[in-house]
Amino acid sequence: GLLTRLQTSAPAIRILLSSNSFSQNIPSSLWKLGRLNHVAIAVPDLEKAQSLYKDVLGAQVSETVALPEHGVYIVFVELGNTKLELLHPLGEKSPIASFLQKNKTGGMHHICIEVDDIKAAMTELKKKKIRILSEEPKIGAHGKPVIFLHPKDCHGVLVELEQA
Repeated sequence: GLLTRLQTSAPAIRILLSSNSFSQNIPSSLWKLGRLNHVAIAVPDLEKAQSLYKDVLGAQVSETVALPEHGVYIVFVELGNTKLELLHPLGEKSPIASFLQKNKTGGMHHICIEVDDIKAAMTELKKKKIRILSEEPKIGAHGKPVIFLHPKDCHGVLVELEQA
């Protein structure tokens, strides 16, 4: 019964274990992907969104901060294990303004994942043909260097990488 099946399949298991496994095929990297820092949500009405998270859901919500170099107002909603970043346009040329023109009620804009070495990540990702939306990192909302990866290279998701 079972013992015979296990003995019969043992050579196949040994072959799988001795061959290049999935983890052995992953090249070692000079940088490491870290934790999810935040999920960013574009909102057409920042005060209404702040009120939802603070007054209705009871979350801790930051003050509004203007980031002119990114063309946005931001508010962070603390969730314990991560944050939500509420984004609202700062000026007509804001990338969030154009996002909201296409998505009138708002929606998920990007995810932010921490990396331990943003410069090494940029070098390696460029070699792997992942487009980065700026030549150099910019300083993000947390005062740390950030880059954005092209959504067409990330299965339709705009990915922000932030130096941990």
